[in-house]
Amino acid sequence: MAISKELYPSEDDLLYEEELLRNPFSLKLWWRYLVAKREAPFKKRFVIYERALKALPGSYKLWHAYLIERLSIVKNLPITHPEYETLNNTFERALVTMHKMPRIWIMYLETLTSQKFITKARRTFDRALCALPVTQHDRIWEIYLRFVEQEGIPIETSLRVYRRYLKYDPSHIEDFIEFLVKSKLWQEAAERLASVLNDDQFYSIKGKTKHRLWLELCDLLTTHATEISGLNVDAIIRGGIRKFTDEVGRLWTSLADYYIRRELFEKARDIFEEGMMTVVTVRDFSVIFDSYSQFEEIMVSAKMAKPDLSVEEEEDDEEHGSAEDEDIRLDVNLSMAEFVKKVLNGFWLHDVKDVDLRLARLEHLMNRRPELANSVLLRQNPHNVEQWHRRVKIFEGNPTKQILTYTEAVRTVDPMKAVGKPHTLWVAFAKLYETYKDIANARVIFDKAVQVNYKTVDHLASIWCEWAEMELRHKNFKGALELMRRATAEPSVEVRRRVAADGNEPVQMKLHKSLRLWTFYVDLEESLGNLESTRAVYERILDLRIATPQIIINYALLLEEHKYFEDAFRVYERGVKIFKYPHVKDIWVTYLSKFVKRYGKTKLERARELFENAVETAPADAVKPLYLQYAKLEEDYGLAKRAMKVYDQATKAVPNHEKLGMYEIYIARAAEIFGVPKTREIYEQAIESGLPDKDVKAMCLKYAELEKSLGEIDRARGIYVFASQFADPRSDTEFWNRWHEFEVNHGNEDTFREMLRIKRSVSASYSQCDFLLLSGRLPFGIETHFILPEYLMQKDQRLSIDDAKDKLKQAGVHEDEMAALERQLAPAANNGNAKDSSRKVGFVSAGVESQTDGGIKTTANHEDIELPDESDSEEEEKVEIAQKDVPSAVYGGLARKREGSEEDGDNSADANGKDGSGSNNLRDDHVTVLFVGGKRQSFAGALGNERKARSTAMFARR
Repeated sequence: MAISKELYPSEDDLLYEEELLRNPFSLKLWWRYLVAKREAPFKKRFVIYERALKALPGSYKLWHAYLIERLSIVKNLPITHPEYETLNNTFERALVTMHKMPRIWIMYLETLTSQKFITKARRTFDRALCALPVTQHDRIWEIYLRFVEQEGIPIETSLRVYRRYLKYDPSHIEDFIEFLVKSKLWQEAAERLASVLNDDQFYSIKGKTKHRLWLELCDLLTTHATEISGLNVDAIIRGGIRKFTDEVGRLWTSLADYYIRRELFEKARDIFEEGMMTVVTVRDFSVIFDSYSQFEEIMVSAKMAKPDLSVEEEEDDEEHGSAEDEDIRLDVNLSMAEFVKKVLNGFWLHDVKDVDLRLARLEHLMNRRPELANSVLLRQNPHNVEQWHRRVKIFEGNPTKQILTYTEAVRTVDPMKAVGKPHTLWVAFAKLYETYKDIANARVIFDKAVQVNYKTVDHLASIWCEWAEMELRHKNFKGALELMRRATAEPSVEVRRRVAADGNEPVQMKLHKSLRLWTFYVDLEESLGNLESTRAVYERILDLRIATPQIIINYALLLEEHKYFEDAFRVYERGVKIFKYPHVKDIWVTYLSKFVKRYGKTKLERARELFENAVETAPADAVKPLYLQYAKLEEDYGLAKRAMKVYDQATKAVPNHEKLGMYEIYIARAAEIFGVPKTREIYEQAIESGLPDKDVKAMCLKYAELEKSLGEIDRARGIYVFASQFADPRSDTEFWNRWHEFEVNHGNEDTFREMLRIKRSVSASYSQCDFLLLSGRLPFGIETHFILPEYLMQKDQRLSIDDAKDKLKQAGVHEDEMAALERQLAPAANNGNAKDSSRKVGFVSAGVESQTDGGIKTTANHEDIELPDESDSEEEEKVEIAQKDVPSAVYGGLARKREGSEEDGDNSADANGKDGSGSNNLRDDHVTVLFVGGKRQSFAGALGNERKARSTAMFARR
C-alpha cells in the first residue's frame, strides 16, 4: 500500500529529522518535534508518535500523550467504531512496558467500561490488580466497584467482586450491605448486618451508630420476615431491647410485626402484652399500645371483610364431617392446609365466625389502657404514692381489685423512699373496709399501720388520729380515748435502751412528743372527759415543752369557762414566759383584755404592771395595739393624765411609719378629754419629733387648720411658712393651693406677696439643689432650703444668716438674688436703738418700717398704721369690741364632767391656766426656720408675737 505524500516530512521538518538521525534516542528531540507539529493532522502526528515509541518504548510521557490524543479522537464516536479497536490495541501495546503505571491502567479500564465489554473489562481489572502493587489497588477498586454496580452486570459477578474487595478492605462492608439491600438479597444482607453488630471493634466509616444499625437490622428482619431464615430474630431484637433503652417501644413493635408477617398472630399478641408490661416510659407504651390496637382493628376489619363459605364448601364440610369413622391421618392425599383444617374443625378457638371474640378482645384492650398506663408510671417509681391512689380509683366499683391493689401498694412502697405521704395508703385501705362495714379488718389495718417505721413522726400521728376518728364515727368513745392514751404514752426505759443498742431509732420513739397527737387528744378530753383529765393533758403538754400559743390560749379559756380565773391568768403568765415575739403577741393581747375585763379598776396597779411588762418586751412594730389598750385602761379606770402619758410614750415607741397615726390618735383623745388648746403642745411635739417630711407637712396643715378655726390667723400663717420648706411647688400643689386659699380669705396684699415670694424662693432652692446634685457639685449630705423673710429672722438664732450663707457658698450654692436684695435693705441689728431692739416681729408687716436716726434709713410704707402710745390710748374714744363665746370643744369632756364640783372647777381653771401660760410662752418665743445641712432648728416661736397680732387685729377691725 502506497504511503500518502502528506505523511512524508516537509522542508520544515528536515531540521528535526536531521537531529533525530544523529540522536534517535533523545526524548527531548522527539518532544520538540511533536510540539512543533501540534497543528499537523493526527495521521502525521501518529507516524511521529509511532517512530518515537519504537525508539523509546519505555517513555511514559510519550505513551500518555499518545493515548490522550487517541482518546480525544474517539470521544465523539460511537462505541462500535473501528477506532475503538485500534485504541484498545494501542493500550495493550502500551501496557507491555507501562504495566506498572496505574494511570495507564485507569485510562484503559474506563475506556473498556464505556465500551460495555463486561468480560474483557473484568479480566482487565484482574490483570491490573495483579500487575500493580497493593498500595495502588485502591485506585483500581474504586473504578471496579463502579463497574460492577452498573445495570446489566450479573449479580453473581458483582457479589464475587464485592467479596474480593472486602478481603482487601473490610471497613467498606456498609457499601456491600447497601448493595445487597439494593439487589434485594435480604438473607445475606441480614447476615452481614448481624455480623457487623456482633463485632465490638467495628467502626462505621459513614458515621452510623450501633443504635442506627440495630434499627436497620430490625426493619430488615421484620419487613422481610418470610425471606430471611437462619437467624434468631427474636434473640436479636431482644438483645437490642436490652442494649438500647431509648427505642424500646419501636423494637417491641418490630418484633411483633415480625410474627405478624409470619402469620403467628397469637405470638404477636404475646409480644405486645410483654412489651406493655415491661416498658418504663409513657412514650414507649404509647407506641406499643397504638400498634397493638391498630393490629386488633385490622384483624377485625379483615375478618368482617372476608366472605362466608360458599354452599358447596359447607356441603363438602358436612360430607367430610359425616365420615367420623375415617381416620384422616391415614389419608396421604390431603394437603397440609386441608389436614390442619380437618384436625381443628369443631374447636371454638378455630371457629371461623369469631368476629364477636375479636371485637370483645379489642374492647377489653381499650378498657385496660388506664391500668396499663398507670403500671408504666409505677414501674418508673414504685414508691410514688399518688400513682397508687390513682390505680385504686381505676378499679372503683371492684372492691376485690382495690383490696389487692392496696395490699400490693403497702407491701411495695418504702416509707423512706416514698414520693408523697405513704401513711395515706394505710388510711385509705382502712377506710375501704370501713366503707363496706368491716370495722374489724379496718382495725387490723390500722394496727399494722402504726407499726411501720415512717419517715416523719407526723405521718405516724396521722395514722393514730385517723384510727381514733374512725372509732368516734362508730360511737366507740372509750376506745378513742384509750387509743390516744396508748399513742401518747412515753416509751419505757427498757425499750429506749434496746432501741439505743440497735442504733436506728424508729419514729415510734418520738411519737409521745407529737403536737398533732396531743392536740387531738386534748380535744377529745374536752369533749368526752372531765376538767381534771383535760387539765392533766394540758399540763403534760406544757411539761413536754411542745405547747403553742394557741394551746396556751385554749387552756386559759377552758379554765375561764369553769370559773378558774386565777389559774387561767397563771397559764397566761407561763405562756408569756415561754414564748417570744412575734408568737407571744396573741397571748399578751388576750391576757390583757381578759384581765381588764375581769378586774377593771379593782386591780388597777396590777394591770398597769402587766401593761408595762408587755410594752417593754414588745418590739416597735408590735407595740401600738398594746399602748392603745393601755391608754384605754387609763381612760376608763385610771387618770386622764396617765392616759396622756401613755399616748406620749406610744408616740416615741412606735416605728416612724406609724408615728403620724399615733399622733392623730393622741391629738383626738387630748382634744376630747382636755380640750382643743391642749393639742397645741402635741402638735408642736409631733412636728419636732423627727417625723418624715411628708408627715411633718401633714401635721402642720392640721395644726394650721386648728389655729384658723380658733381665730389665730397669724399663728396659722406662721405654721404655713414653716411647712412651706417641705413642699416643692413643682410636685406638691395641694399645699400651695391651701395656703393660697388661706391668704385669699384671711390675708392682705402684702401677706399674699410674701407667700408668692416664699414660693419662688422654695422653687428656686429645689431647682438649684437638683441641678447641683445631678452635676455632682453639691457634697453628699448637704441639704439647702429657702431663706425665710426678714421679719422671721431673729438675731439670737443658733446659726446666723452670714454663717449659713458662707456654708452654702462653700458647698457651691450661689446666693439667691431676692435674698441678696433683702440683705441690702435689712437694718443693721447692732446699730438699732432700744426701741428697735425691743421690737418683736410677730406679724406680717405691710412694708419695711423706717428706722431711727441711729439706724439705716430705708423706705417706709406710708400706708402703715401707726400704733398710738399708751397715754394717747386712754384719751381716745372707747371702742366697743364684739364678744364671742368660746366653743365648748375648747374645754374638752373632762371639764364638763367636773363642772358640778367647785374643787373640780378649780382644777379645771388650773388646767386652763396652764394651757394659757403654755400658749403665751409659745407666743413669746422666737422663730428660727433656717435649714442648713439637713438640720431643723427649733419650731418654738414660729407663731409670732401674740401681743402685736392682737393690736393689729384691733386696728384692722376699726
